[in-house]
Amino acid sequence: MPEAFSLAGKVALVTGGAGILGQHHARTFARAGARVVIADLEQSGGEALAAELCAELGAEAAAWFPVDLANEEDTAAWAGRVLERYGALDVLLNNAATKSPNFFAPIESFPLSDWEAVLRVNVTAMFLTVRHFGPGMLARGSGSIINVSSIYGMVGPDQRIYEGSYYEAMGGEINTPLVYSVSKGAVLALTRHLATTWGPQGVRTNTLTPGGVSSGQNSTFAEKYSARVPLGRMGKADELAGALLFLASDASSYVNGQNLVVDGGLTAW
Repeated sequence: MPEAFSLAGKVALVTGGAGILGQHHARTFARAGARVVIADLEQSGGEALAAELCAELGAEAAAWFPVDLANEEDTAAWAGRVLERYGALDVLLNNAATKSPNFFAPIESFPLSDWEAVLRVNVTAMFLTVRHFGPGMLARGSGSIINVSSIYGMVGPDQRIYEGSYYEAMGGEINTPLVYSVSKGAVLALTRHLATTWGPQGVRTNTLTPGGVSSGQNSTFAEKYSARVPLGRMGKADELAGALLFLASDASSYVNGQNLVVDGGLTAW
């Protein structure tokens, strides 16, 4: 049933679409036939990705729409521009997440301003996007909303993994902050509420929960993390594509309110 996984003729929006994983998600949708809306603050990455996909797949394959999802007014104006060009969405992928200046600070000294900034993007922005794009889906009686969570919205982090762990792109030593776990746990609750509220009107909502994906962590982290995973390794960004396409397409037409975990088995222990 390969046609069930096709997104031909559909419009799919990816928040955080210029990010490390967001770029892969946008490519997955575009190569499945969708017209992809790449939503991100990062101009060079967003424009470059849209140009790449248009060159590969055609002029309508992708477009970059800049947005500051932490700003309600900017989000409202951005959503208006998207809807003016495309009308209602078929797929909304809430993928955007952020890190604050003191993201890795310990709980006892973690600033409230950082806490609020992270929740603003990781949780509140999802509320704003579904508030803006949900009505069009409801009017059509169809649509797929996919919210990206994390294994650390399901289980607590094993702090032993982070001893000696380093991530140069994030400025040095890393951990999983409390605010990240809280925000990703909230995503699961948001999904369940939308699934039971909008499901009767034909709009499905599900969660995609990745485990650790290799993206520049040092060898110490990779080795310690992999030792916790039944498959014995970290994930690759492309390994999320199948699960994502399943949730976005008609192949999952009777899947609603679920959390699809792609973690190599880590949460099975």
